[in-house]
Parts: sequence; structure tokens; C-alpha cells
Amino acid sequence: MCTPCPRIVVQMDRAELSALVQAVVEPYLLGGPRRYDRGEVARRAGSPVESNRRLWISLGFAVGPDDETAEYTDADVAAVRNFRRLDALASTDVRRQSASVRTMGQAMARLAEWQVDLVVEEIGNRIDAITAQDPRADPEVVAREATEEVVTSLQELLAYAWRRHLAAALDRSVGGYGGDSVREMAVGFADMVGYTRLTRHLIAEELSDLLETFEAVTTAAITANGGWVIKNVGDEVMFAADTAVVGARIGLDIQEAAAAQTRRGVSDATTMPELRVGLAYGDVLQRFGDLYGSTVNTAARLTGVARPGTVLIDDGAAHRLAGEPEFAMQHLRSVRVRGISRLGSHVLRRASEAGHQA
Repeated sequence: MCTPCPRIVVQMDRAELSALVQAVVEPYLLGGPRRYDRGEVARRAGSPVESNRRLWISLGFAVGPDDETAEYTDADVAAVRNFRRLDALASTDVRRQSASVRTMGQAMARLAEWQVDLVVEEIGNRIDAITAQDPRADPEVVAREATEEVVTSLQELLAYAWRRHLAAALDRSVGGYGGDSVREMAVGFADMVGYTRLTRHLIAEELSDLLETFEAVTTAAITANGGWVIKNVGDEVMFAADTAVVGARIGLDIQEAAAAQTRRGVSDATTMPELRVGLAYGDVLQRFGDLYGSTVNTAARLTGVARPGTVLIDDGAAHRLAGEPEFAMQHLRSVRVRGISRLGSHVLRRASEAGHQA
């Protein structure tokens, strides 16, 4: 009886697999072989060398000292042309061009760093499946075929998610076109109590489980109510909503979902810690997907002084929620925090909960 030939994935460790994938698919990922120096890119794209250099750096890519090294592909030339076709970017000042492209590059870099493990694992699985059917297949051909399948599928998924998010963002947008915008909205933060102390006692797998549970709980509460996540930073999530009512529902739902997870336990080793939520309502500066201004600072300060398991709101949110039958508020004495001499705050509860406690 013939013993099956060992599969490529078994024969190669992760480093060898990564090296093979890198060698055979770089032209595919980069849109062709590296054939142009910076001067040739400039001539083909009709854009000055210095402008292209600035675009390249803003995207987060290294720029070597030698202008004559063939580092660029046809896809790079096409990217420069596409940039020049976007009049809203190409015709604006250099600072705004760099800021816009830098934001795009940082978002893509973070996404790519996260996807490396996923891509390599999936490519390995595809190679495994292909060589199981044909053990004598050429490793380079198999690696190229597997990588093209994985990258194409992931690219289509990313394009789909981007289009859906763009549609949602356009639906939320108000005012004119381009530039930074100021609008009224609710801004909130939720963070885990005692996170720093807790992480000292967790192994990597337990910490990963905890962060995944935290992000899943908060994201579900935010999106289910019609809000949107601005960013996750470690033990904290920042979110926004068009109205104070939606923001209040999000804050209360986050606390209720977190309490349920605390009772259930994230793993055998630890439980979900209590959360603090701060919410403020007022004018906010929107810039490249992030939010700035005193309303954001107020929400952050409220989160810092909130008691575990509670939702603390500012005067602006309290004013908007006054008369809303589903909420109850308890006014607290003003406190002094960093940057704000008198921070007015109110504990937010559901009216049914407040009535039950009374």
C-alpha cells in the first residue's frame, strides 16, 4: 500500500511558508513586478517626484534615498493617477492632502497587520487542500494559486464592507461637502474598571478572550441602537449617536449586557469586569472619522468619575432627555476635573428601574 506523500504545509514551518508566499505572490499583490524608479513614475503619472514622495510617505511606506532604484509597479503609477483625479484632494492644500492620505494609510496598515495571521493561515489551509488532491504539485504554483484565491476573496469582502460603511456614513452626514464639519451629537465612552490590574494576572489567551468579549458586547449595543463605533483603544470604546436618546439607550444597553457577561464569566480564569460609561451631548468637530472638542472631553471626564456599573451624563444630554418617559436622572453635585472647573453630571437609569428602586 502506497504511503501518501507528505503535504507542503507539514514539510514547511511558518517562516518557510511565509517566505514562499512572499516570493511567488509579491508581483500579484503589488500589481506587477517592480520596474520603475521615482522619475519614471513621475513621467508616467504626470505628477512631480516630490508630490509622489509625499504621497508615498503619507501612506506609510518607506522611501529610500536612491531615486533611481526600481521600486515601483504599474499599480503604483495607477494609484498616483487616481489621486490626481480626485479633485477634492488634488486641488486642496498640501497639509490637507497629507492628512487625508495619512489617515487612509494608517487605517489600511492596521487592517493589514491584523490580517497577516488570517491570510497566512488560510493560504496554508488552501495549500493543504490542493496538495492533498495532487501531492506532486509544484509548491510555487500551489502557493500562487492558493494566495490568489485567498486575497481575491478577502479583497471582495473588504470592498463590500467599505461600501456598506460608506453608505451608512453618507446617510448620517449633514451639511456641506468636504473639509472638517461641526455638528450636534451624543458622544460616549465605556471602559473596563480595574483593567490594568486585571491584565497582570491574565495569560495572553485569557486577555484576548476578555478584549473580544468587551468589544463584542459594546459593538452590539452601539450598532443595534443606531449608533456607531468611533474607535476601540485597549480597554475603552468610543461611540457616537445622532441624538441624546439613542446615546442614552446605548449607554444603558452596554451596562446591562456587561452585567450579564459578568454573571456568565468570560472564561474559567476571569470574569468580565464592571464598566463605566460617560455620555455628553453638544457640538462636535468631525475630522477624518474621529471626533474632537469639549463635548468629547466632557464625555471622557464623565467616564473617569463614573461609578462602576453606572451611566453618567452631562448637562447637555440631561437637557435633551428631560421629559423622555423611558429615562430617569439623578442630579449629582458638580465636580472639578482636569480641564473643567465645574462638571455637571447626572446618573442615568431606565424609568422602570428607578421606579422599582423607589
